[in-house]
Amino acid sequence: MPKRNRPWISRISKEGCTFEEALKKAQELGFAEAEPSLDIDGHDTAHKLAILNALAHGMEINLSDIHVEGIRGITPMDIEFARSFGYTIKLLAIGKRHKDHVEARVHPTMIDTANPLSHVGHSMNAIAIDADATGKTMLYGHGAGMMPTASAVLSDIADIARNIISNTTGRVPILGYPKENIRHIPILPMDELMTRYYLRFEAQDHPGVLSRISGILGENKISINSVHQQGRNANGAVPVVMITHIAKEAWIQRALSRITPTDCVVKQPMVIRIEDEVTP
Repeated sequence: MPKRNRPWISRISKEGCTFEEALKKAQELGFAEAEPSLDIDGHDTAHKLAILNALAHGMEINLSDIHVEGIRGITPMDIEFARSFGYTIKLLAIGKRHKDHVEARVHPTMIDTANPLSHVGHSMNAIAIDADATGKTMLYGHGAGMMPTASAVLSDIADIARNIISNTTGRVPILGYPKENIRHIPILPMDELMTRYYLRFEAQDHPGVLSRISGILGENKISINSVHQQGRNANGAVPVVMITHIAKEAWIQRALSRITPTDCVVKQPMVIRIEDEVTP
């Protein structure tokens, strides 16, 4: 389970600055590209997850099947709510092997602050692994900047040079498996995901709004674990946060598609998935 940290998430969390301010600082420090969409929209992370899935499971690289969400919508308010619940928001690439399929998804995720992954910050990256023989392990190190990038490129050049010197290719299979052993393993459709959810609504301050939202969630089999409410925003809306019990992604999306067009809320609800059993 790779955790692709981005310095701007750390800055938003620790300094309360906006996403735009944090991104600008990361670009000034050389941790973010001048055109950063691959990073902030999660695609760079998805590329790495696709390769890791192939290495781990001997499966074809099927990048197009990986669900990808970025971090543009994360606000200081969401980070503060997460902290009050004992969570940290991180951009995670999550890969899990099941009997006949693989989970593969990239999105902002709430993880417990007791988890070592929650403390990976600034330019550091980490990958947590839970394997049959080794159990739970975590690799941690620099994932951005001039020297880490140069080191990775030099390693690839050295591998190519060795192949040229020995006049051979494929001394070690590129994906860790002989080509004939690589097979198709389906990726779980996102609609079938079962997990807990953080839902934040900008609710109208009118009688019955909360019960109407809760009613629609209940009609879609979504059970609420807790409800938290803050004072009015400048626009008169009231931030309402609900933490669900385990629910199916399809149920959540169906419920939100009914809630969003109503006069109960003033903007698109925020959805952040919660991982309570993230390695290690």
